[in-house]
Amino acid sequence: MNQDEYFSVHAGLTINVEPLGEHAVLPDDAEFLREIPPLFRVASECSELEGSAEKMLQQDSKAMNRPLLDYLAAQNHKINLLLSFVLSQQDDPTLRHTTQTFGASQLTYLAERPLQIDSQVCLKLFLDNPPAAVYCYARVSECQARDDQFDITLQYTRLQEDDRDLLIRAALHIQQKLLRQRALQRNESQS
Repeated sequence: MNQDEYFSVHAGLTINVEPLGEHAVLPDDAEFLREIPPLFRVASECSELEGSAEKMLQQDSKAMNRPLLDYLAAQNHKINLLLSFVLSQQDDPTLRHTTQTFGASQLTYLAERPLQIDSQVCLKLFLDNPPAAVYCYARVSECQARDDQFDITLQYTRLQEDDRDLLIRAALHIQQKLLRQRALQRNESQS
């Protein structure tokens, strides 16, 4: 799929952006996989397991009793809370920014300092739903002055496919939430 074929949503995700040196060389795919922090791998795997478990439960929900489903949902919520807390410990306040938009191919954010076009950054994205974190590399594709800040666009250059799927799911979740809000507003204005 072409990078331009993924849609972006307007949402504020917490990210850590670590600019790399001028002559930094990106790791090859094998090195990249080895350097991903273990906690990020665990979060990605947990998110994948949760997704497949949700599909299975939706298929079998009619055959299962309600108390059992409620108990499983409560256990899942506790695990997600714990995972979110542990992942938040990986957030470096000195590198923290908030996205304006994000998608499965790129993101935008505002920064106080400009970054050189085509420079590389190491990037961590912290997702709320599904609770996960993504470790990747990105290239600065745009940097435009806006008042006293800079509007920066990063395109992912090293990103695992499972993490791309995670970003797609997170973007779809936000899009569905916005669509539900619009439908509610329409219904309220018509009543």
